[in-house]
Amino acid sequence: MKSNYVIKGIFWILVYLLLAGAPLLILLLGEMPEGREFWREFSVALGFAGLSLMSLQFVLTARFKFLKAPYGADIVYHFHRQITFVALAFFLVHPLLLFVFSPDTLALLNVITAPWRARAGVTAVLLLLALTGMSLWRRKMKIEYTRWRIWHGVLATVIVALAVTHVVLARHYLNTPLKQTLWITYGIFWVGLLAYIRILKPILLLKRPYQVESVLPERGNTWSLTVKPVGHSGFHFMPGQFAWITIGNSPFSESEHPFSFSSSAEQPEMLTFTIKELGDFTRTIKTLQPGQVVYVDGPFGHFSVDRHPHAKQFVMIAGGVGITPMMSTLRTLAHRGEKHPLTLIYANRDWESITFREELERLQESLTLKVVHVLEKPPAGWDGEKGYINQAILERHLPKSEKPNTVEIFICGPQPMMNAVEQALSNLGIPFGDYHSEQFSLV
Repeated sequence: MKSNYVIKGIFWILVYLLLAGAPLLILLLGEMPEGREFWREFSVALGFAGLSLMSLQFVLTARFKFLKAPYGADIVYHFHRQITFVALAFFLVHPLLLFVFSPDTLALLNVITAPWRARAGVTAVLLLLALTGMSLWRRKMKIEYTRWRIWHGVLATVIVALAVTHVVLARHYLNTPLKQTLWITYGIFWVGLLAYIRILKPILLLKRPYQVESVLPERGNTWSLTVKPVGHSGFHFMPGQFAWITIGNSPFSESEHPFSFSSSAEQPEMLTFTIKELGDFTRTIKTLQPGQVVYVDGPFGHFSVDRHPHAKQFVMIAGGVGITPMMSTLRTLAHRGEKHPLTLIYANRDWESITFREELERLQESLTLKVVHVLEKPPAGWDGEKGYINQAILERHLPKSEKPNTVEIFICGPQPMMNAVEQALSNLGIPFGDYHSEQFSLV
């Protein structure tokens, strides 16, 4: 199965490179404009490359399951963030080269006298700077997530539209019927993609609603939200995956959030998400009432033991509400009657805040499961692990493995914890491909 994902991953990388390079290929077809020096042409090429990368951002965020499956949603979103800086660099260097080698082009910055092609291009660059800044400093600027998400989508669409307008009005590279046809085809593709994301997919979700079955309190200031499909059979998922949930609105709303399943994948007729109160949206979970309509878009993610059938043992390292995908895994394995040796290393602030504490004790009776609790503030007389998960704790409790791919390790929790655990595993000589992390800081 792992080799199958590798092949698919390589295939989609090649498709991405082909789509990213398509505008440059179009640029090279047919006759080139005469009397234009190298640096001007190089500047134009960078502009085309930046436009292509910005357009492909819509693909990366469209939640195509077949696209994200080989990598995982968090990897794709991380790439989405990083490639934005590359596109921004291309957009900035494009005019800077013109200003350096053709100083007369500085006049194009005068929005009063500049032609519309220049106004469109300059505005696109300024908006991209604004979009990048809002994304980098959203929390510092105290921009609420849903509001940021709406503006993020609007600005991205406007930027691409202005950049395309700039290309069309410049006309230097639309000088043959073939190029015009290719650009029209390229434009139709992006319009169709946007229509799918904003219109078709919400309509499909609208036809597959869910309703709240129950909302139950858990330890650690968390709530387990259980929903069931209405008028359809729902969907199957792998343990450890997640879905996007929209509550109290139509699926056309931007108010949706990602949460891991905590229920068993062997019982897909009821989906449970265990959610900790951490922000404005998560504080509303406990107020939901049975029968209330919600929409679920999923499943997504590669964080699953089902992707590693070759493994002889599984280790799960969780911090706080990061236990959620681990519980889905443990419940699923219990329903399947699995006998793989399992180790759970679970960090919490104190004994009373351990989510699923009692169920974990029961699961040790039905599974070959070893649970190691790590407490930051342990009770009096505690003889277990204390403080934070570190290299010494891992060395004491990780099963010994002489061969790669026999022990698979899954990590989920606060970002500092995951960083520290990954560094410790590296220090212990654990192969990089044998541990996997899941994070939800997607923006």
